[in-house]
Amino acid sequence: MDPITHALNGALLARAAAAPPSSQRHPEQTDLPLRLQVTAGFIAAAFPDVDLVLRLIDTLTYLNWHQGPTHSLILLPLWAWLLAWLFSGFSRGRYAWKLFYRPACLGLAIHIAGDLITSYGLMLFAPFSTERFSLPLAFVIDPWFSLIIITGLALSWRYPQQRTPSIVALVGLCGYGIFLWTLHQQAVKIAIQHADIQAMPHIQINVLPQPLSPFHWKIIIRHDDSYHLALVNLGQPTNQQQDPTAWLLSRMAAAYRPVTENDWQIHPQFGDDSTTTALVREAWLHPAFESFRAFAVFPVLERIDTSEQGLCVWFYDLRFKFPELPPSFRYGVCRQNDHSDWIMFRQRGLFFID
Repeated sequence: MDPITHALNGALLARAAAAPPSSQRHPEQTDLPLRLQVTAGFIAAAFPDVDLVLRLIDTLTYLNWHQGPTHSLILLPLWAWLLAWLFSGFSRGRYAWKLFYRPACLGLAIHIAGDLITSYGLMLFAPFSTERFSLPLAFVIDPWFSLIIITGLALSWRYPQQRTPSIVALVGLCGYGIFLWTLHQQAVKIAIQHADIQAMPHIQINVLPQPLSPFHWKIIIRHDDSYHLALVNLGQPTNQQQDPTAWLLSRMAAAYRPVTENDWQIHPQFGDDSTTTALVREAWLHPAFESFRAFAVFPVLERIDTSEQGLCVWFYDLRFKFPELPPSFRYGVCRQNDHSDWIMFRQRGLFFID
């Protein structure tokens, strides 16, 4: 999820879980005001994306460690304690850190849950494991998801004495998640049918949510050293004629085809030119490319060219290729001649993070 949606979601959960004022007060503690509980949830839910600072090192370091230790369930109690201690400090000790611990835990937990249903993958058990987990149901920017949260917060502000609006909004988010799960399963069935028709054994099926609509899905079937890819629209019974003069977003949406008109594309990981396969494999397996290999889940050859860096072999990850846009996070290795070593380079993309 995007950082703003994360933060708002943390505020929503903190509001729903806010305890009523206590009649029994401890001598050195007072009840935490509602506004501070919501603020703590808001900030805590934004905190895990502090790993953006890794971008100052380099992009690949950030990509390989994004949604890593700051998104770990193992480290959640530690991060919650750190945030609670900071919140207490900012209150100049008026409120004990223990009062902030609960909303901090809730904010961190809802952030982890929100990222878990995207396709990037979280290191849930860092620092003991770097394995990533995901249940890809929602695209990183989902307007419907955000709308439910904003509506719940707006109604909570309108009726500050009631938790019902925030609780109903959270239930609505759960219901929306179940709806996305049913769409995900439909896309998986489409992939299985295609694999059966093509008689492809030993396959790996991946279904990824896409931008602009919850009905847009990217299906990737890995078979040997190639990928079968389809962009499907589960909510459109017939295809709409694509207008090349339409707005960019309209052209992007038109690329997702109805189920009855699936357009499967085959992307060989090392290209479809047998004369260059050995070269591409050599470049891909070179130690200089190790950090990109660690990042890429569906790597595929983009091109081979000659530049001032010499002979270059460029790759991208199919996760980050969207219709009408160039791939994001393109990396390659180059060498001046057959006797020189490969050196990794990055090609700039459209976006800041790219």
